[in-house]
Amino acid sequence: MEAKASVNYIRVSPRKARLVVDLVRGKRVEDALTILSVTPKASARIVKNLLKSAVANASHDRNIDVDTLFVDTIYVNEGPTLKRFRARAMGRAGKIQKRTSHITVVLKER
Repeated sequence: MEAKASVNYIRVSPRKARLVVDLVRGKRVEDALTILSVTPKASARIVKNLLKSAVANASHDRNIDVDTLFVDTIYVNEGPTLKRFRARAMGRAGKIQKRTSHITVVLKER
């Protein structure tokens, strides 16, 4: 059995979010939550909450024992980019791209 959770349009760069996601792929859920709680990245808090949501989905919807779960699949896709401009010298404008992410996690029983 598997449980799934996803979060969309997160205002974190996909490149930065993948650094955190790679830390927990293939780990037991308890170990993954411990790793994320001590990781000093902004996306670590988001991934931790997403993992908790997937665990809640597993226990409530599927009646799966939480102790047997591990992170089977976790990935980050690129969301839409918010385009902004910053005023520069001599009447020019610099482009700023605020990137967004879609994060998905799938938990399975071991």
